[in-house]
Amino acid sequence: MEERNFGYLGFSFQQSLIKAIIEDKKYGETIIDVLDSKFFDNNSFRFIMENTKELYKNYNKIPDYNTLAQKIMAEGGNKDSSKIHVDTLEAIKNNETQIEYVKDTALNFCKQQNLKRELKSVQNIIESGEFEAYNKIEQIIQKALQVGISNDEATDVFHDIDGALEKDFRHPLPTGIVGIDNLLKGGLGIGELGVVLAPTGTGKTTLLTKFANTAYNLGYNVVQIFFEDNPGNIKRKHYTIWTEIAPDSQPEFKEEVKAKVEEAQAKSKGSLKLLKLASDNVTVSEIKNKIRKMNSDGTKKVDLLVIDYVDCISTDKSANGEEWKGEGSIMRSLESMTGEFEMAIWTATQGNRESISSEVVTGDQMGGSIKKAQIAHVILSIGKTLEQKEHNLATLTLLKSRIGKDGVVFQNCKFNNEFLVIDTESQNTLLGHEQNEAQKRANRVADVYIKAQEKKTQKMNK
Repeated sequence: MEERNFGYLGFSFQQSLIKAIIEDKKYGETIIDVLDSKFFDNNSFRFIMENTKELYKNYNKIPDYNTLAQKIMAEGGNKDSSKIHVDTLEAIKNNETQIEYVKDTALNFCKQQNLKRELKSVQNIIESGEFEAYNKIEQIIQKALQVGISNDEATDVFHDIDGALEKDFRHPLPTGIVGIDNLLKGGLGIGELGVVLAPTGTGKTTLLTKFANTAYNLGYNVVQIFFEDNPGNIKRKHYTIWTEIAPDSQPEFKEEVKAKVEEAQAKSKGSLKLLKLASDNVTVSEIKNKIRKMNSDGTKKVDLLVIDYVDCISTDKSANGEEWKGEGSIMRSLESMTGEFEMAIWTATQGNRESISSEVVTGDQMGGSIKKAQIAHVILSIGKTLEQKEHNLATLTLLKSRIGKDGVVFQNCKFNNEFLVIDTESQNTLLGHEQNEAQKRANRVADVYIKAQEKKTQKMNK
């Protein structure tokens, strides 16, 4: 058996591939746009493929041997080189080969040759000695291996009708908050990106930890990434959910906590991993590498990724060292990850100054680029007035949902940061909430007017 190195798809294979393209027209049409003539090592092979691609482009038809030979003789330069190319074409025609094997292996050949070509640029990066330049290497290699893979292929409406009609075709991962899960038709689905919007200190980490814990308890594999906390604090937040013992009190009840945590572990078939990353210069590419490694080293495939929070992620660098377009690029990359890794992603973002002490935090109070809101499948906001904070209450608002109904407000939810208790009670719409607020303002004005009239009447009676 031929050794599988960079040479195993060499001269003989490349000769057979050209033969398969010319003689099997239907196959040739499927591969010719993917196949770069520069992938061929032999000069005559490259020349033949260049002409084959040109004829196909001009006439929308794979040429036969005679047509190719005529074109080569007409445009092959001097007679000697033209004769070499025609002789090579004749040898291809007379070559006996297993065409089906060639067709099955063609995409691997494309990836291999593209990778070989790009490795030269990788070598230049390595020799440059720039530490930050190493981020480019992963991008270059991944791009090279994407040959023949398209994310925009058309889907036949009539393919897999049963699959499309499955009740849970989205494979939703519940949040553990009944009101939200009902609106999201079970939770955030695989391939979807959810964002929690809230000002500083209102419970973003609490909510994200709740989501992670719920998914784990249901048997899913969860990775929770955080930048500004430490693993011990996050662990205790999870322990609190299982034990109902406040984080600060857990050392006093060590054995009880340990027993409850081990019980929760035994009940779940999933995994729950915490990953602390530095808050400076961490890119989506680096996060992807972490997930890719987890998925390939024997660990269970990640179902849910929780990132606390997106504003701590830096933009990737382009091949020429320039930054891609900011926050929109980061969100788009995260959305792409949900499809690439077949996972759901929950993350969070800061609200602006106007969101502080607001009962209902709205989309226009999101800090940074509006593209974050445009790209997300789901946006859930947390609002807390000073009075609500004192009574462990909050207002959760489902601002955006591509899944079902949105614009729904859950006022005065139980929201205890210490015990991670989050219960939705009264439900209203954003419009209804605004109407209620307007009515409250009208009532206050009416009360002031009535009191003023009463004082006026009292003075007149005196």
